[in-house]
Amino acid sequence: MNKKLINWLGLTGVVALVSYAAAVVFAPAAYPGYDWMSQAVSDLSAASAPSRDLWDQLSTPYRSCGIVCVTCACIYVSERRTFTRLFRVGIYLFALMNWVSSVGYGLFPLSEAGTGMSSFQDIMHVYVVTVAVVLLSIVSLSLLIAAGIRCADARSVGHWAGVALAMMLVGAIGQGLVPPQFFGIVERFSVFAAVGFNAVLGVRLFQSFGQ
Repeated sequence: MNKKLINWLGLTGVVALVSYAAAVVFAPAAYPGYDWMSQAVSDLSAASAPSRDLWDQLSTPYRSCGIVCVTCACIYVSERRTFTRLFRVGIYLFALMNWVSSVGYGLFPLSEAGTGMSSFQDIMHVYVVTVAVVLLSIVSLSLLIAAGIRCADARSVGHWAGVALAMMLVGAIGQGLVPPQFFGIVERFSVFAAVGFNAVLGVRLFQSFGQ
């Protein structure tokens, strides 16, 4: 089957994952004293972080490619009524989460790495953007899991949605259970869950979602 441009654009999700992983792995080199086991990923992109410039360079493909991928997935499923309504709504909400994350964290990065809520910017980052991202992630992935249970054509995406949701829950619950020196480890389960699932959607889009 000949692939269309929108199918090829699905590979931008893989590019986004590689870019994000590179930023997480290499940006700490520009942040003296950064401890990945205890500190959050967002500390690397804080407004005052010494690693901010390197983070921005490495994560530029992630910011643009991730949005392109999930938006193309929305367009693709919206134009094909063979997908169930539950599946389409799940994809739409996951795309909305990515837009909220990209725009929200871009507008309101942490002002200081590893500090408390010291400014309006920090409050927006944690209590508005992060809460919205978490809620949209849980709802969208839950809908996709349900769609996979009800429809065989959506089963593969549903399985991966289950993996992503499990990773998010491990990160969210683990942050309140593990000692502070291991906070960064469990937090990475959450942040990679969404980026990884976006890459999965990109691969499935490249494959025309098996159709």
